[in-house]
Amino acid sequence: MFATSRNTGSGHVKITSYRALSSLKVSLVLFLLSLSCRIYAQDAYWQQKLAYTIDVTLNDQDKTLTGAEKIVYKNNSPQTLDFIWFHIWANAYKDKNTALFQQLRKDREHKKKISTYQTGYVEGLQFKVNGQSAATEAHPVHIDVLKLKLPSPLKPGDSVVISTDFKVKLPSFYSRSGFSDNGFMICQWYPKPAVFDKEGWHEFPYLNMGEFYSEYASYLVNITLPAGYVVSATGVLQNAEELSQYKAIGRKNAENRKYGPVRYKPAGTGMKTLTYKTDSVPDFAWFASKDFIVQYDQMTLKSGRKVDAFTYYFDRENTPWTNSIDYVKDAVEQYSNWIGEYQYPVVQAVEGPKNNSSGGMEYPTVTLITSPDSKNESLDAVIAHEVGHNWFMSMIGSNERSHPWQDEGLNTYFQLRYEAIKYRSNSIFGNNIPPQLRKLSFEDFQERTYNVMASIPMKPAMDTPSEAFKNTNDYAVASYVKPALWVYRLQESIGIEGVNKAFRNYFNLWKFRHPTPRDMKAAFEQSAGFTLDAWFNLLYREGPL
Repeated sequence: MFATSRNTGSGHVKITSYRALSSLKVSLVLFLLSLSCRIYAQDAYWQQKLAYTIDVTLNDQDKTLTGAEKIVYKNNSPQTLDFIWFHIWANAYKDKNTALFQQLRKDREHKKKISTYQTGYVEGLQFKVNGQSAATEAHPVHIDVLKLKLPSPLKPGDSVVISTDFKVKLPSFYSRSGFSDNGFMICQWYPKPAVFDKEGWHEFPYLNMGEFYSEYASYLVNITLPAGYVVSATGVLQNAEELSQYKAIGRKNAENRKYGPVRYKPAGTGMKTLTYKTDSVPDFAWFASKDFIVQYDQMTLKSGRKVDAFTYYFDRENTPWTNSIDYVKDAVEQYSNWIGEYQYPVVQAVEGPKNNSSGGMEYPTVTLITSPDSKNESLDAVIAHEVGHNWFMSMIGSNERSHPWQDEGLNTYFQLRYEAIKYRSNSIFGNNIPPQLRKLSFEDFQERTYNVMASIPMKPAMDTPSEAFKNTNDYAVASYVKPALWVYRLQESIGIEGVNKAFRNYFNLWKFRHPTPRDMKAAFEQSAGFTLDAWFNLLYREGPL
């Protein structure tokens, strides 16, 4: 027999038999196992699964979209859902009282320019769930957020089919979506379920300074519009004849840049319907103009994967867009080498009208570039940045509204690396790079420019939600500049290949999923082989690093 005792300081406890001790050990083990199982169940990753089918018609005379969508929504969460929050962001443009315009009025530059703005909205919503009419409830504050009440509870593992008609009056182009003199930018245009994850629902209004967080989905989209339009959209064009013409004239324009471009010729008059398909993307956007010039080339990545590259731009004298296909391909190649291979079959860049607050806006497989005054170096940089968002937004789907640095900042680090290697330039400083700095090695150029960046006032903490920033300057510094410097400081510690290795591990673990900063930290520590507590704690520090 085994006997033991210990003094606890508050009494004398005796365990007087081996059987009692064994029984206690078994109980403790069972308790710990049950606790660990509960913890595992709570922490087990899941995400919802969506499949869209959308039919939409553009009326280019009255600037409207008439559409119908069907969404197969599978509940992969451990919770039963009684409702689903929807974003109807076209309503953000409806009047001057929305969250979008409240934010714009806070900025002096925007406040002056929105006086001539033409509003837009969505109407005609008639939601059905599995064919049964379903009630909706307005958000208590925001007219661009809507609650869809499910007729019956949606249990874990089950799916429902949600459908609705809709009609969108497009606004004049100001923020991201709308029409201009020479085309249409169709973004944030269809009713879209908000993300539901382990933190709950992420319903929020549309903002200009602040981006998105969306569920991964497959899309089948049929776009009907006048035959004379050239279209660039998320995913792969399914119309063989149209795609063949884009490729044929695009290849000629890419190969013969010194001569007048070959223009698109519609196969007929009247209306046409173009079909696009894609999978594992968080959004769908499309762009249409009768004036687009097309460039095309196909690139082969190291794995042998083929990627079709397109650019769409306007025929202006001495436009740097004649080299745009090279810029797109270079960006895809470099980011693939540094982070992980590009996963989609197509990549595109589209020239748009000047944006009042940014040089471009990214969407899966296609990006809108809104900086028509760019020169060659600056156009290459902004294309690299926006194409780079196929990694930090599309393939790695972090919550951009809550953690904008995790998208913009990480991408800015790689954009600045791209510029430094290719041009010894840095977009943070614009055209103010002294000639002597351009003569330095890549490593010395990076060191000099980042040391200067460190002197920029950086009061807000990096991990600040988009809506909490007081102005665009604070947002730009904390979400773009400071995180790029933050990654560079890690590069100084573990080397540039160590950084590449960490990002590749992060990419491999989290592509087509929704990582939090905590998940990123775990992936980086797994790659580095040691804790990075001190480095990640800098995310929450105000002031300089």
